[in-house]
Amino acid sequence: MKKILILALAISIWSCNNTKKEESMNIKVEEMGALASGDSVKLYTLKNAAGMEVAIMNLGGTIVKWTAPDKDGVYADITLGSNNPEDYFDNTKYLGALIGRFGNRIAKGKFSIDGQEYTLAINNGPNALHGGLKGFNAVIWDVTPIEGAEPGLKLTYVSKDGEEGYPGTLNVEVVYLLKADNSLSITYTATTDKKTVVNLTNHAYFNLKGEGKGDILDHEISIKADKFLPTDEGLIPTGELKSVVGTPFDFLSSHVIGERINDTTDIDILRGGGYDHCWIFGDSSNTLKSVAFVLEPASGRTMEVFTTEPAVQFYTGNFLNGKATGKSGVRYDKRFGFCLETQHYPDAPNQAAFPSTILLPGETYKTTTVYKFGVKK
Repeated sequence: MKKILILALAISIWSCNNTKKEESMNIKVEEMGALASGDSVKLYTLKNAAGMEVAIMNLGGTIVKWTAPDKDGVYADITLGSNNPEDYFDNTKYLGALIGRFGNRIAKGKFSIDGQEYTLAINNGPNALHGGLKGFNAVIWDVTPIEGAEPGLKLTYVSKDGEEGYPGTLNVEVVYLLKADNSLSITYTATTDKKTVVNLTNHAYFNLKGEGKGDILDHEISIKADKFLPTDEGLIPTGELKSVVGTPFDFLSSHVIGERINDTTDIDILRGGGYDHCWIFGDSSNTLKSVAFVLEPASGRTMEVFTTEPAVQFYTGNFLNGKATGKSGVRYDKRFGFCLETQHYPDAPNQAAFPSTILLPGETYKTTTVYKFGVKK
């Protein structure tokens, strides 16, 4: 009887260890090398049962690789990126990175809270963009793998009071979770010890034909937004919420991206060099809702975006200029990728009519965005 009990215990221990081994196979960890600063860069690759892979660096919480199947079941990498970690310090592109403390532009790099003015670094013409000279895209995050059939990563970072000019110590947590249905959810959480402003997002560039496979002008997109934000010459919102109806910004029904992107009669298209604007959703609730749908006709790949945020910055890679070489060795020319950056409104700290981006001590900032992939045959 004693031998039977020992054997049963051994089988139980083997079973537990084997299960743990199976689960850990869904997350692969690799060294990408050391930065000039001496920091070690690690790459964490999540894989679901269907075969989708999402690879994320601790540098910037950056999505480096993301595979999705086409209508024939063939997987391809559909996000832009680099094999060299040092390339991700290029603050003109933000390939795949987490963005903070404040995604998008703040006019003249200044804002006030309770009469106290704060000054940020100017890094986009006369304005501040995407968190500053060293935003969240350029820091090393602490990473904790989340094992299981639906693998994930919990990333944390503490942004100290005064970092890049922002007030308050901000404790940030971002959770990536790769689901069985070929969707990736990104949940952002933050708390502060002093009144501050927060607007977090991810800057992944997508090309559903495949990374390095040309431009994205043939993609079809719909956005559930009946208004957008016109901008001045520096791409700062004028304060107007303009109807999309009768403009090149009307994606309430699906349109090919390239159909109206070069409309020289539209001042907002001219100022943005194409699409680089914020669309305001008809449903402004903080519930998770479907807000955009993209189809690449040749491959049949589709992407649907869900978010709790009130807006999205649709950007068509207008400032890609062929100087950056991608993972496949192809240079990224203009419009080789598009972004759907879910967020609050740009320059919200300076525009009282916009939804507030102020976070108070004792409150918790929390938003979720989901990118779900499918096929249309």
